[in-house]
Amino acid sequence: METPSAPRSIDEVLEETRGRLHRLEPAEAAARMAAGALLVDTRPVAQRAADGEVPGALVVERNVLEWRLDPASEARLPEATDHDVEVIVLCNEGYASSLAADSLRALGLHRATDVVGGYQAWAAAGLPTTRDAER
Repeated sequence: METPSAPRSIDEVLEETRGRLHRLEPAEAAARMAAGALLVDTRPVAQRAADGEVPGALVVERNVLEWRLDPASEARLPEATDHDVEVIVLCNEGYASSLAADSLRALGLHRATDVVGGYQAWAAAGLPTTRDAER
């Protein structure tokens, strides 16, 4: 098992990870979702309850994400049809989603990416949320 030669900060790891991703602004993510991409919300239930959800997003808790989206996994979701599925990961502010998207790419989901700014940026951009329906 390969380990880094020196300890690195999470900021360094995140910067390296993001160098491997073509991250999407919220409006671009919404357009890709409308064109058939799978938007995967990994936020905990408490955050979704407090802030709302994106209609049509697939909710997958972060701790099981790889098992649910790996097409070779016995625990995969029906949406995990093959390694060419376009997966866009959404977290609260766009940090954990970068790490999650990179983990999916390591499984061969080569089109996996995330949303810059996460759910908070999505909502701030005026894109649809369940919170809108409650107002």
